[in-house]
Amino acid sequence: MTAPSSRVIAVFGASMSAPGDGQFEEGVRCGQLLASVGMAVATGGYGGLMEAVSQGAASAGGRVIGVTAPTVFPDRTGANPHVTEELRAASLTERIHELIHVSDGSIALHGSLGTATELLVAWNLAFVARYSGRSPGPVIAVGDRWAHLVASLARDLETDGSLVHCVADVDAAVELLADLLG
Repeated sequence: MTAPSSRVIAVFGASMSAPGDGQFEEGVRCGQLLASVGMAVATGGYGGLMEAVSQGAASAGGRVIGVTAPTVFPDRTGANPHVTEELRAASLTERIHELIHVSDGSIALHGSLGTATELLVAWNLAFVARYSGRSPGPVIAVGDRWAHLVASLARDLETDGSLVHCVADVDAAVELLADLLG
């Protein structure tokens, strides 16, 4: 097992992904790559891409944090089996806050509304970091879906789209994170 890392990366992604759909395998690879460069992962802790990333990181000896929300998802029986540290949040917004709070950067994989919300919160926190003199952690979005959304929102809302690094795949995402975080 690799030594615990001081760098934690929040990885956001679809809860409905399943083995064999391609996205799940990309999540496993993401977790493996992050662990291989000494980074821990933090996910929402449940199934889908959250489990895929957790599985990948755990298989490479990495630390896996799962931020769950039992009162929001009472039908879910707990964190996926690859989580090594579970943090429980009382609400969905607290869950997103905790995921970003414990992290040094974030990656958004394939997803829908929940993943978009997490990406937008990370982007917004990166934007407002300048007002408190902090440097924002890297925010990386994987795939065309997010590239189109970020470009559209940056243009339509007249905001800083350069705070979100849009890349084609998880290999590029992890390589960029390693460069940005040292």
